[in-house]
Amino acid sequence: MTIVPVNRRAFIKSSAAVTAGLVLSPAIIGRAEAATLKLKCSSSLPNDPKFANGRVYYDNLVKNLKGNGLGEQIEIAFFPDNQLGQEIDVINSVKLGVIDLMVSGSSISANLVPLVGTYDLGFLFSSFPQQTKAFDAGAAKPIEDALLKGGNIRIIAWAYNFGSRSVLAKKPVKTPEDLAGLKIRTLPNPVITECLRLMGAAATPLAFGEIYTALQAGVLDGLEHDPPTILASKFFETAKFYALTQHNFSPLAIYFSDVTYNRMDPKLREGFLDAAKKAAADTRAHGLAVEKEALAALTEKGVTVAECDREAFRKRVAPQTENFIKARPESKAVIDIIRATQA
Repeated sequence: MTIVPVNRRAFIKSSAAVTAGLVLSPAIIGRAEAATLKLKCSSSLPNDPKFANGRVYYDNLVKNLKGNGLGEQIEIAFFPDNQLGQEIDVINSVKLGVIDLMVSGSSISANLVPLVGTYDLGFLFSSFPQQTKAFDAGAAKPIEDALLKGGNIRIIAWAYNFGSRSVLAKKPVKTPEDLAGLKIRTLPNPVITECLRLMGAAATPLAFGEIYTALQAGVLDGLEHDPPTILASKFFETAKFYALTQHNFSPLAIYFSDVTYNRMDPKLREGFLDAAKKAAADTRAHGLAVEKEALAALTEKGVTVAECDREAFRKRVAPQTENFIKARPESKAVIDIIRATQA
């Protein structure tokens, strides 16, 4: 297991040098493939082995690589807590093959391929198990194909963010009227930003690594995220009211650079992809288990966790899906599959 603290500038410089060397020296490629394959995996979340989905997935991946007999052949270096940059920079590095793996919600890749934003539509999914059912029924493949074609990135497995996204604020929120005027951080993604705007908030896109200080400084009045992430990132220190809007069951994607995919030995690749899928299944089970535990821990930290008028929020957001379909007709097939699995 390799968890590496790193200076980002030094990392980029060394990565560029390595990339240039590989391009110029085919003989080096042959020797590198014969040796241990070293991959870099990035996560924006803290290095928390229980409540941070990136670290949990990484630990499961290492375990399953060993189980497949690849522990000595593939070495994963894990970079948590935005060590390699903000997520928008990292996913572009995955596109280029500078970073091999990224564990993050599907939302960030909508900046590269807007169709991925289908999954960010408010109140689209009713639960994570329903999401898996919909993906197995065909709702994942069009998104995966679009990201590979438009972003040079493969989604090699799907997991869950550790709980549905709800609103943490500095004041109680029970209705859309309570959100009026509150600056609520959203992902830098137009679909989820629009969802929060329709819910009543002054939706404020901001990089994940800037949230805590913005809450401290009063630039933000709150954010929307899942309970374990709020706990692991200590956002509860600056906002004490968690309204269970559950407006988004955000899929967790395991992004894999197509550049890395194509340079892997096919036999090694097959075992790696199998381990990656097994690790995702393990991470899904873990995520379902820790959401309630995180909510209880937040209560112990002084956060008021409360139900709200979800139906009022859902009605406010309802037009978003139909407008999205009008703008992106190719999303309709995906949305129809998801809706068909609601029952």
